[in-house]
Amino acid sequence: MNENEYININKVAEAKGLKSNRSLRLEINKPESKYIAREVKVNGGTSYEILYSSLEPEIQEKLREGNTKSTALVPLNCQPTIFVSESARLTSLARLDIVKALLNYRKKFTTKKEADSTFLDLYNSGMYLPKVFKFIGTISIETLHRWVKSYERYENAECLVPQYKFNKQGEYNTILTDEMKHILLRFLLHQNKFNYGKAIKLTKEILRKQGYENLPCDLTFKRYAENFRKNNYAEWVLKRERMKAYYDKVEPYIEIKEIFNNGR
Repeated sequence: MNENEYININKVAEAKGLKSNRSLRLEINKPESKYIAREVKVNGGTSYEILYSSLEPEIQEKLREGNTKSTALVPLNCQPTIFVSESARLTSLARLDIVKALLNYRKKFTTKKEADSTFLDLYNSGMYLPKVFKFIGTISIETLHRWVKSYERYENAECLVPQYKFNKQGEYNTILTDEMKHILLRFLLHQNKFNYGKAIKLTKEILRKQGYENLPCDLTFKRYAENFRKNNYAEWVLKRERMKAYYDKVEPYIEIKEIFNNGR
């Protein structure tokens, strides 16, 4: 799949675990929808297709892996990815922290459903596992269950490594040109700590001044920024917040990473 591909609304609903596409239709028809969609004719009626790059990263991942029709949502094998960045390894360890915390939390409840729902609310509050939350961010119950299934099958961190597609340099596949990425990263990694929206706005101003027309949508820039941050977290913190923040936010994972590299 590429970022300019449109996905049938029913396939997106299936990836999200929805019983129907009604909520997606309602979202699409909002004046400021978070999705980019188009109307298409089907069997004498109309339906919708949603732009792949405007979907949530975890839904993109499910669609890429082709597991939307699988109840297990777990790969049949667990081969190491060709390229695994340091941040991707740290991400897998942070995911492992979440999984182990959930498995331990389940011991307090008689049903997994109640335990998982309560645990997810606690985690997404940002206060239950604050360091991990700062690194990973919010997650859905589907994502949580997928990580648990992978861990229960393989019992290691390798299968929790993000399965995004990367090129040889570890960059997320995108339609952005090298010049677009270069300018965007200059703003994103600036000590002024511009947020995504501000960095994208400034980037587009520079590109227009250079003569660019018909620029990619903001969501394309944002997806690239989000994936860069997740897979280059150490560089992100060091350049935006300097050494003290690096020691506070990245160093705590170094010892865990070394354990992981030694065959955990």
